[in-house]
Parts: sequence; C-alpha cells; structure tokens
Amino acid sequence: MKTMQGSWNFSNDDVSVPPAAPPPVSSTTASTSLSFDKEETPESKIERLISEHPVIIFTRSSSCCMCHVMKKLLSTVGVHPTVIEVDDEEIACLAVKTAPVLFIGGGCVGGFESLVALHLSGHLVPRLVEVGALWS
Repeated sequence: MKTMQGSWNFSNDDVSVPPAAPPPVSSTTASTSLSFDKEETPESKIERLISEHPVIIFTRSSSCCMCHVMKKLLSTVGVHPTVIEVDDEEIACLAVKTAPVLFIGGGCVGGFESLVALHLSGHLVPRLVEVGALWS
C-alpha cells in the first residue's frame, strides 16, 4: 500500500502512526490575552479583558448554573464566550455588581435575564454579528 508522509498506513488490521514532531522551541514567550501583570489593578485588568474579547462572561465560579446557561444559549447561536472567574474585589469593578455578567463588544449586557431578553427581542444575533463574534 502506498502512503504519503504523515498519513496513516492500514494493512492487515495493523495501524502505524507516524511519530509527531516536537513543538518548535522559541526563545521568546508570547503573552496571552488572559495573562495579567501582577502590578495591574483589578480595574485595568477587567477593562483590558473586556476590550480584548468580543464576548466575555465574568463569573464567581465556572460551576455557576446561570453562567452555564448563558454559555449554552450563546453556543446555540454559534458563539463560544470567554469565561473569567473573578473574586469579590474584581466584581466590584464591573458595571453590574452581581455575577455572572456578560459583555458583548465592550458593552455591558448584564446578567442572565438581560441576555434572554436580548435573545427573545431578536437583537442578540445582530449584535454578535456587529462585533464580529458571529458571521451571518
């Protein structure tokens, strides 16, 4: 059986997998958008994260049931939001003092009820398209 480099070779029920190449080693480290400087204030961290992510949810815990439902609703329309766990000090910096809170395109949508209202009014998908989080 003729195989191409990097392809699977099936013969007599034996499977051989080509060895994976090791990841390239870089002398510089790339910073991720979820990273933060220890000197960064909670306010500036929140503002930076909101500006860097078109759809972001701030929550007290990733196991929060309302956060889960918000993520599920957004995923049904094709958007997978960034979810950030925050502490009480960071929540105090948000426009809404309860969590979870959703931001779309840098603007505060609010909590779960506000997200559902936006969806039921037919304005959620157009807003997601407008900020580039969803293609129509």
